[in-house]
Amino acid sequence: MDTSFIKTAEVQALFDKAAGLDTSGGNARIKAIMRDLFEALAGVIVRNDVSESELWGAVKYLQDGAAEIGLIMPGTGLEHFMDLFLDAKDAEAGLTGGTPRTIEGPLYVAGAPLVEGDDVNLTSDPDDTTTLHMNGTVTGPDGEPVKDAILHVWHANSQGWYSHFDPTGEQTPFNNRRRIKLGPDGRYAFHSKMPRGYSVPPGGATDVLMQALGRHGNRPAHVHFFVEAPGYRRLTTQINFGDDPFAKDDFAFGTREGLLPVPVRAGDDATIAFDFVLQRAADAEDEHFSTRRRAAA
Repeated sequence: MDTSFIKTAEVQALFDKAAGLDTSGGNARIKAIMRDLFEALAGVIVRNDVSESELWGAVKYLQDGAAEIGLIMPGTGLEHFMDLFLDAKDAEAGLTGGTPRTIEGPLYVAGAPLVEGDDVNLTSDPDDTTTLHMNGTVTGPDGEPVKDAILHVWHANSQGWYSHFDPTGEQTPFNNRRRIKLGPDGRYAFHSKMPRGYSVPPGGATDVLMQALGRHGNRPAHVHFFVEAPGYRRLTTQINFGDDPFAKDDFAFGTREGLLPVPVRAGDDATIAFDFVLQRAADAEDEHFSTRRRAAA
């Protein structure tokens, strides 16, 4: 059927009423967004001649997959799309430079220990693998050291499991998770046991979708970061290890140019030097974390 059906008076009136446009109450922004969403979804249904069974099958998928929505969002590219959208808005506003942003992912846990030191240890548990060393600086757009910065760091263990999400139950709280308070020189250094990439849960909702799309559900070895400091825009980013087989084929679209360092490996050690460059905050909101559901210990 031609999509002009969507523009008929009856259908348009349905969407207007469903979005609350005929009432004075409610939130005007939510009304406008829902109105656009209804019409966009209707277009998908009509253009693809979606059957009633297919529609309710999709609803069941979303119901059954609710626990994996944090994986489905990056896996479908929606989380990366937001990065591209924010980049485009920056470019339109004339904002350039800085370390590239990339996806947060679903596995951050608030409240990690706040520590200081010249070579912070992230790993609390024994792990029979090589040791990762990372070091570098946090500077502003003019190369100035960023004072009072806090670097949030989190990554998986050598089996690809994150503490607080490990189905084996073997990791202690906040293993491979720290918040590092930096000195006035903006320098950081930490070491931890080498992380491994992971796959989405076999047979889970994300895996079912990836298979239906002919895609895999693998991530390369990587390390996540938040960087926050007064007067600077909060940065959400991560590095993917450039020598990992999935480095440039990350199912979650977390790979970006400038975020693919190759570890220098020597015996039981691997070293990465990586510098962060922050943009100045335009307002107080720029300094704060985005609002989303995050785990807390």
